Amino acid sequence: MNILLWHVHGSWTTSFVQGPHTYLVPVTPDRGPDGLGRARTFSWPDSVREVTPDELRDAEVDLIVFQRPHEPDLAERWLGGRRPGRDVPAVYLEHNAPDGDVPSTRHPCADRDDLTLVHVTHFNRLFWDNGTTRTEVIEHGIVDPGHQYIGHLPRAAVVVNEPVRRGRYTGTDLLADLSRAAPLDVFGMRTEGLAAHLGVPEERCRTADLPQSELHVALAERRLYLHPVRWTSLGLSLLEAMHLGMPVVALATTEAVEAIPRGAGTLSTRPEVLARAARRYLEEPEAAAEDGARARQAALERYGLKRFLDDWERVMTEAIS
Repeated sequence: MNILLWHVHGSWTTSFVQGPHTYLVPVTPDRGPDGLGRARTFSWPDSVREVTPDELRDAEVDLIVFQRPHEPDLAERWLGGRRPGRDVPAVYLEHNAPDGDVPSTRHPCADRDDLTLVHVTHFNRLFWDNGTTRTEVIEHGIVDPGHQYIGHLPRAAVVVNEPVRRGRYTGTDLLADLSRAAPLDVFGMRTEGLAAHLGVPEERCRTADLPQSELHVALAERRLYLHPVRWTSLGLSLLEAMHLGMPVVALATTEAVEAIPRGAGTLSTRPEVLARAARRYLEEPEAAAEDGARARQAALERYGLKRFLDDWERVMTEAIS
């Protein structure tokens, strides 16, 4: 099939484009949000083709995968008036947990009969008000980076984009106290100035923004993965850390309680419990490695790439038929 989708979420798309299809990704001269084109920091196969809006007018498109509310209107214009869901089969992929009048948040695609609404976690489907729209859950799948865990650096790794702006959503306010239990290395976009924002010494909260290949190596050197997120969808970085063989210390919120089984780390809604668990891993590297091995096995079993691609193949085939 020729599948049209926008480059919105680089990590998720990296897994999705491992399938057997041709993936048409819009590109514009400014490479802005609606025309980002191919990824530059992720490895995508040659089956991902950049297409301009002019090229899309006459392009053969078998299926559209939307990820943002404005994309259906954009697609109709760029496809020369072909209507998504009517003239071209469509699926709407919802990456995020609802934001606003939770748990009554109405999904933008609620009560539609012309597309399938796909959520990435069962928690998200439960908390969005989807109305009568046909819904599916396709849990994440990860391109396995391999068991790289070394854990020789007695520090906790955190991966989050824009922690200062996102604040309580990503648990940024919890990092100051947690950094006293274990020094933090926070990776992600726009993380600079985080230590000053938290009022802690830079040695207790270092930051960096790395491409995915370098990020995996850096994560695997840290003793544990810390996931202090209060309210978000299930972070792919958490699942990647588990694939690497890292033990996990996480807030027991949203889908994390489903993703992290007993013996793979510590889940709690009490920050002081997370702090104790982080200190224990710093003091007991063998326990960290053992829990990390269990985390990897659990991630391979539930979030493997083959299951992910098989699920998508089923849903896309049903949408087209």
